[in-house]
Amino acid sequence: MNPFVFHSDSLASTERLGRALSAAAPPGAVVALIGTLGAGKTKLVQAFAAAHGVPDDQATSPTFVLVNEYRGRTPIYHFDAYRLRDEDEFAELGPEEYFESDGVTFVEWADRVESCLPAERLEIRCEALSETERRFVLTGTSPRMAAVVEAVREALGAP
Repeated sequence: MNPFVFHSDSLASTERLGRALSAAAPPGAVVALIGTLGAGKTKLVQAFAAAHGVPDDQATSPTFVLVNEYRGRTPIYHFDAYRLRDEDEFAELGPEEYFESDGVTFVEWADRVESCLPAERLEIRCEALSETERRFVLTGTSPRMAAVVEAVREALGAP
């Protein structure tokens, strides 16, 4: 599967990526977000949620609550595995129910709970390059998710 590398030079550019992803991600998609603190994971989810009609003040980082649910055009589920001790603690949250729903599920710090994630997912590696610049690498783990990556690439006018 060919990854797509998106360079964001501003918050507005990250929001563009979130809108493109919002238009491309099918119901039931699982998005694994991987990256360090401040890499843009939550901002990307917020942009996705805003494109689905979720008010800006409702989409927040679930670091302390572990999972947030947003009601937009489709349900959006937003997990954060940063504070979890291990994969067993993540499994206790019942993620399979979310993964099998018609919503779109985001998992921040997905590399910490990788064995709990479905085989079919969209992986987005996020990296802070400077105060305002971010690099996002999107990879689909199945043909269906690879098609999402291609749809995002096309929506952003990337070669």
